[in-house]
Amino acid sequence: MRDFNNLCAVGFFARFSYALARNPVLPLFALFLGAGPEAVGLAVGISTVTGILFKLPAGALSDVVGRRRTMLAGLVVFGLMPFAYFFIDSYRALIVVRFMHGLATAIYGPVAMAVVAEVAGSRRGELLSWFSSVGIIGTLLGAPIGGLVLDVSASGGPVLWQFRMVFALSAVTGMAALLLGLKTLGRDAPQEMEQAAGSGLRRFRQGIAEVLSDRRLVTASAVEGVQNMGMGALEAFLPIYAVTVVGLSEFQAGLLWGVQIFVTMLSKPLLGRMSDSRGRRGLIVAGLLLCGGALAAMPFMHGFFALLAACLVFGMGEALVTSSSAALVADMCRDRRFGSAMGAFGTIFDIGHASGPICAGLLIGWGGYQVCFPLLAGMVFLAIPVFLRNVAEPD
Repeated sequence: MRDFNNLCAVGFFARFSYALARNPVLPLFALFLGAGPEAVGLAVGISTVTGILFKLPAGALSDVVGRRRTMLAGLVVFGLMPFAYFFIDSYRALIVVRFMHGLATAIYGPVAMAVVAEVAGSRRGELLSWFSSVGIIGTLLGAPIGGLVLDVSASGGPVLWQFRMVFALSAVTGMAALLLGLKTLGRDAPQEMEQAAGSGLRRFRQGIAEVLSDRRLVTASAVEGVQNMGMGALEAFLPIYAVTVVGLSEFQAGLLWGVQIFVTMLSKPLLGRMSDSRGRRGLIVAGLLLCGGALAAMPFMHGFFALLAACLVFGMGEALVTSSSAALVADMCRDRRFGSAMGAFGTIFDIGHASGPICAGLLIGWGGYQVCFPLLAGMVFLAIPVFLRNVAEPD
């Protein structure tokens, strides 16, 4: 439990740092640099592409070289990469920095989840949800604080020094995560390193092959990936819709996202405990229904409180899905290859998260918000029968 508490503390600072540089600051900064809707979607989604490329190798590598070494490598990126935002002077530079910043969550995220899955035992859903919720607290604080900094004295829209102020806060808290990790995570156990030295590349390849050949595991991961496609679209374009169409302030736009995260954070530990005792499939299906319904309704709402209600529904749906999906994947993991399993889960998760902003940007440019969001909601609904057909409740 001491290791678990340390992981939660490090995760809080890391997620807070990352959220400051992401939403609503990132899409608004892309607009500031002259990006159109398609380009904004790419800017938001490109860091998630990094996760697609590196989460599975990072998780499998942690099975071989040790969890703590791999996590500390990710924390180095959390600590150092925010300083690069100060040198951005073009949209192309923003894309490069966002891609590199994505290495932080790509390396650290799946490995930390693997550690929690290993120590949780029968409380897997609950502890994975607690770990996620602590990280969500950091995200919850980062979104409205970033929006507030941009909103202060920005009568003609945010200016460059305001964006740089947000990036400075991101750098400070990223370094705090790195220093706390260096102090508390310690070293990998000698027996773990001895096992790694005796296995090497064979275990790395074998772990990836076993995980990717398991249809149940891939399907369960894909369900959260589809849900994250909707979340990624909202993350990129809900702030822009709220500010440019509805006429809300930047702070209100950040507050909408923060409220959604808040309800997810509060609900996940209780729902995770429920999934441990009553099963995971039913909660996942209910969550997909709520997420799809809220996503389809949002572009037809034109007031702060209406959008707030839709965000609350989406946040509850997200809590239902995410409190059970990672635990379900860990339940199906063979030979305790938690690093590889969480890496595969994170990769598929990020495919959805990255494709959401990119697809949404293209759809909005073609048909507007009232075409884009209902189409994405339809994909969420279609995932339900596929999930029920391919994934049974683990014994």
